Amino acid sequence: MATPAVPSDIATLLETLNPEAGLVERHVWLIGLLEWIRGNQGAPAAAVARVDLLLDLLDARPQTAQKLQAWWRALLHTVDGSTLLSDYGFGSRNAFVSELVDRLHHKLLPATPETADASELFGLVLDDAHDAQWLAALPTTTLQRLAKLLSLPAVGPKAAQHPGLTHWHSTLLDAMTFCTSQIRAAGFSPEIRLRMSHPAREASPFHRLAADLDAVRDAWLAGQDTQAAVHQFRSQLEACRHAAASVYTHLDAHGISVDLVFRLRQLRERVLRVRALLDCLLDDDSHRASARLLSHLASVSQEQRSIGALVASNSSLLAAKVAERSSETGEHYITRTRAEYRTMLANAAGGGALTALTTAMKFGIMALGLSAFWGGFWAGVSYAVSFVLIQLLHFTLATKQPAMTAPAMAAKLKDIADAQALGAFVDEVTHLVRSQVAAVIGNVAVVFPVAIALSAAMVLALGAPMISEDRAHYVLQSLTLTGPSLLFAAFTGVLLFSSSIIAGWVENWFVLHRLDSAIRHNPRITAWLGLARADRWALFMRRNISGLAANISLGFMLGLVPPILAFLGPALDVRHVTLSAGQLGAACAALGWEVVKNPALWWAAASIPFIGMLNVGVSFYLAFRVALQAHNVSGVGRSRIQGAVWARLRQAPGSFFWPARDSGA
Repeated sequence: MATPAVPSDIATLLETLNPEAGLVERHVWLIGLLEWIRGNQGAPAAAVARVDLLLDLLDARPQTAQKLQAWWRALLHTVDGSTLLSDYGFGSRNAFVSELVDRLHHKLLPATPETADASELFGLVLDDAHDAQWLAALPTTTLQRLAKLLSLPAVGPKAAQHPGLTHWHSTLLDAMTFCTSQIRAAGFSPEIRLRMSHPAREASPFHRLAADLDAVRDAWLAGQDTQAAVHQFRSQLEACRHAAASVYTHLDAHGISVDLVFRLRQLRERVLRVRALLDCLLDDDSHRASARLLSHLASVSQEQRSIGALVASNSSLLAAKVAERSSETGEHYITRTRAEYRTMLANAAGGGALTALTTAMKFGIMALGLSAFWGGFWAGVSYAVSFVLIQLLHFTLATKQPAMTAPAMAAKLKDIADAQALGAFVDEVTHLVRSQVAAVIGNVAVVFPVAIALSAAMVLALGAPMISEDRAHYVLQSLTLTGPSLLFAAFTGVLLFSSSIIAGWVENWFVLHRLDSAIRHNPRITAWLGLARADRWALFMRRNISGLAANISLGFMLGLVPPILAFLGPALDVRHVTLSAGQLGAACAALGWEVVKNPALWWAAASIPFIGMLNVGVSFYLAFRVALQAHNVSGVGRSRIQGAVWARLRQAPGSFFWPARDSGA
């Protein structure tokens, strides 16, 4: 056979091939070989062509092929391939946080080729995003040539009992054993076993899994017909997967644990890995299954470097549960009849009156001259107390609604392909906009005059208004439309959305740990409170935990986030429409009637509706996006929705601001 044209880089690489080289040199040579195969183009066809060129070159140079086989034998004797095949891509510990820390470790710290761990070496050798593509693109003839070159007889006791056994087949059998053991350990763990459905727990498919694997291995090693044993083993694997999937029903009813979801997904992936290993064992001719497995491992090599992918994949169910709980809460904030609309106005008026008191407390804290952090902390305390009081009195704070109502809206998009469902969704949009308008009007229309009245009462009682004239001028300048108020209002919308996420997470945590049951039945708690009072407290906390978490977290974020960001660098402040209107009222009271001649007043007043729009719009948008992803409706036809909303706005613009007489029907 004529020697093919040899590029200088591969010729140099083959000249340095040394079967007796040390571990590090051997691994570095392998990394260099794969870099040459991969090339600079990233095209799978080019990489496949280089593999064929290498094989042609080795066919033409038998001595070099023998050196490569000796080198390959030394490599296989120093790394454990079964660990790679069974455990690569799975968390070293069965916990989400541990895997997150491991990924941070691998992402931030450099790896070394001085390792006997096949998984670490695999991640170093196949570290390019295109590796999975060219491995999958290898044709059958190339795979058969590679297998002929690299196949080595197995060593050890197993090889003595089965002389024809190859190292690859021995590695596959060991990997299946290890992976099956991990599946059984996960299925037997109390966190998963006790949450399975009763039929799945009674059937207990995990008990027979090891015996079924032994039957497959024994039949294959003996050269017998494996069809019946393989069918039984595959059925048992599927039964294990279904048993683990039944845990999701329990999680849906009793709260989501990210750590438990991580374990379930690892169990499912291990089942799929065992099936892939079994395909490799049974595929002796084309080696296509082996190529698919290596291609999959190369893809996993890329995925396991991504922290975002880990968080997204294992947090999706938690996001769905948070959106679901927010959806249940958000339904209470949507008005559909005139009676509900008037109730919303009244509740918003009550919220506005209490927010005027909050404004007075905020200015009182500022007058103390505390440091930035402690001033923000006590302002957060005052906000949190005020927001909780508004909740307990069943009043309404306008900007708390959007992040709660967005999931309720997204839940109605599941059947958006239906024209009737699209019309119902547009109806909900009009109800929501009306509710927001009513809440903002009720808050602002009351907080402004109540702040003025409160300042006047302070003049009568204390001889001084709520704030000084200098502070009043500062308020007007800080709220002006020509300043950064709109940016700060959008930032406040992000905080409002964040508080809704915290609320959903806390409620899920409360339900997951069954704290309402603990309050109701724990002997120590019932001995302290009494049975009746413990039952009332359990019911109260179950109904209000979400609102308490949202209001307390929002209060502290409004108070503490600005001073913390000022310390770190970005000077972002908050602009909450109701609080801003209350501050404007206090400024007007301090400056008297002459303030109406001051253009700064009108610039500040002009910013109030825009602050409200950004508070509401940003928080609703963010919550709506999360809810769309949680409900798996991210592919919805947005143009159809927008067109339907604009059509309703042209046909009945008043429906967005006031309910029709027959809306209750």
